[in-house]
Amino acid sequence: MQIYFANSLFSQADQTFNQTTVAMIRATYPGTTVYLPQENAAINDKQAYADSKMIAQADTDEVLKSQLLIAVLDGVTIDAGVASEIGVAYAKQIPILGLYTDTRQQGAENQKKLTALQTIAENQFHYLNLYTTGLIKLNGAIYNNIADLIQNIGQYLQK
Repeated sequence: MQIYFANSLFSQADQTFNQTTVAMIRATYPGTTVYLPQENAAINDKQAYADSKMIAQADTDEVLKSQLLIAVLDGVTIDAGVASEIGVAYAKQIPILGLYTDTRQQGAENQKKLTALQTIAENQFHYLNLYTTGLIKLNGAIYNNIADLIQNIGQYLQK
């Protein structure tokens, strides 16, 4: 069984988060292979060279070999590469689990936050592209913490 872990990988913070989260998945599901693009030096060693076709082909091949895609949705917007990987997985009916930990999603019952939505430029909540999140929800689920994500991976691996 292979899982594809999709997230931005261009900052030290992203790379550390990815390594830590994937290590937890690997420890919880030891018989599972997790493809983490940043570990593929052939296309992601930024001291070396890989053109757009090499990157697209290598990562698409790995998405298509996977039985599950995990997509981190955090950030100002969903990372463009992650959104592309979600589209490929959806088109091939590969289940997708999103991880959305942005704390601005909290407080949905706070009346002051809800009232602020009526004031220009006072949105207290974070927005995610509904088309992209819809693709995930049509073929998987979105979790707001790592523990729930990891706990629920198992139900997709049994399919």
